[in-house]
Amino acid sequence: MRSMKTLTQEDTPIHRALEEQRLNRLAHFDVPGHKGGRGNKELKHFLGDTTLSLDMNSMKPLDNLCHPVSVIKEAQELTAEAFGADEAFFIVNGTTQAVQAMIMAVCKSGDKVIMPRNVHRSAINALVVCGAIPVYINPGTNKELGIPLGMSVEDVKQAIIENPDAKAVLVNNPTYYGICSNLKEIVKIAHEHGMLVLADEAHGTHFYFHDALPISAMEAGADMSAVSMHKTGGSLTQSSILLTRNTVNADYVRQVINLTQTTSGSYLLLSSLDIARKNLSLNGKSMFDKTIEFATYAREEINKLGGYYAFGEELINGDTVYAFDITKLSIHTRNIGLAGIEVYDLLRDDYGIQIEFGDIGNILAIISSGDRNLEIERLISALSEIKRLHKKDMAGMFDHEYINPQIVMGPQEAFYSNKRSMPINESKGQICGEFVMCYPPGIPILAPGERITEDILNYIAYAKEKGCFMTGTQDMKIENINVVE
Repeated sequence: MRSMKTLTQEDTPIHRALEEQRLNRLAHFDVPGHKGGRGNKELKHFLGDTTLSLDMNSMKPLDNLCHPVSVIKEAQELTAEAFGADEAFFIVNGTTQAVQAMIMAVCKSGDKVIMPRNVHRSAINALVVCGAIPVYINPGTNKELGIPLGMSVEDVKQAIIENPDAKAVLVNNPTYYGICSNLKEIVKIAHEHGMLVLADEAHGTHFYFHDALPISAMEAGADMSAVSMHKTGGSLTQSSILLTRNTVNADYVRQVINLTQTTSGSYLLLSSLDIARKNLSLNGKSMFDKTIEFATYAREEINKLGGYYAFGEELINGDTVYAFDITKLSIHTRNIGLAGIEVYDLLRDDYGIQIEFGDIGNILAIISSGDRNLEIERLISALSEIKRLHKKDMAGMFDHEYINPQIVMGPQEAFYSNKRSMPINESKGQICGEFVMCYPPGIPILAPGERITEDILNYIAYAKEKGCFMTGTQDMKIENINVVE
């Protein structure tokens, strides 16, 4: 095994070790039971010989994800170097686990954590599991777009002053729509008050590799960051990384990760992280040059169509929109009389175009260097056609994505309380005992412990009517809801 001193960003230790094992003609009396695909020929035919032969289990030459000492350790160290972190952990349970590991590493039952309410469900799920108590900050809102923005620095400062015993502040960097808070200032204030800063960078991998993009969490001085390598970094779906600084005990973080992460880490996912890191480190600047060029062109052309509003850096106000991710193609659709989810469905069903998500008033298209000019033009043309064929009056449209919650009890207490099921449309005034959300983006409309209001019920009914994919409730038909007794 080579020392890290001899490794460079051109190396891929896990990839190299896997190739060596694939070529050494071992007789395998270990798992997986498909034995390189020979035991499941249909799967081998579908995924290919190479994929099945690389689907190996942990063995000495391949290291162990739970306790890395060789090639995984090397790959993680190269990743930390590439991202400007002190430590990096490979995650194979998705960024959901990375977010939960951050929270669970700094909070125990009863501890407070300050966070925006427009967090991904993974953050609130962590509170359900570990018993930490959220101090929610309502994000700013844009009345024209109806979307939640970032956190105001003053609101964060006020929450810190009012909750001096809070352990950490969690920040979205960026939101699903590409909006960033003033992360550097939030870090400064939090650290002055002895609190850690955790960043959900599920949509911010590219921030680390291009100067024209908002500041990354590690550069801003955050203590931990959960990064979805698979979203904009080029690794396989479900692979992620958790970055840490020396302000946290990395060995303890590893123990927390191991509470819930599989002991059978997929080497397909691990090698994809290894190779994606190399690609980003060597080619990231040119990759995101191309991404920015594509997104900027599409934004300008869509805005020329009229009716749509592909928003961008003009939203920056120095506070709740401190920076904007110009690679994000977020498009407001309400002015053509269509909900975002309706445009989403039309694009897929009538034009063969799959975008990331549609919500009540907006759609989001993920742009990357892997796109092609022809596909960008197809999207623009399809949106033009949809406007021509389907535009209608805006009357009766719901005009906001975010509703300030009324917190009655902690998420863990509510989720594990005695509950009863009742029709959602009769639940006004009750305390919610589970989640209700549209997925994607997976930001809860209701979380355990929140009061069910008429505004929320109207939102849920409207989202269902427009065809949003609703999740979270025990009732798979989303007709009944569990409320606290």
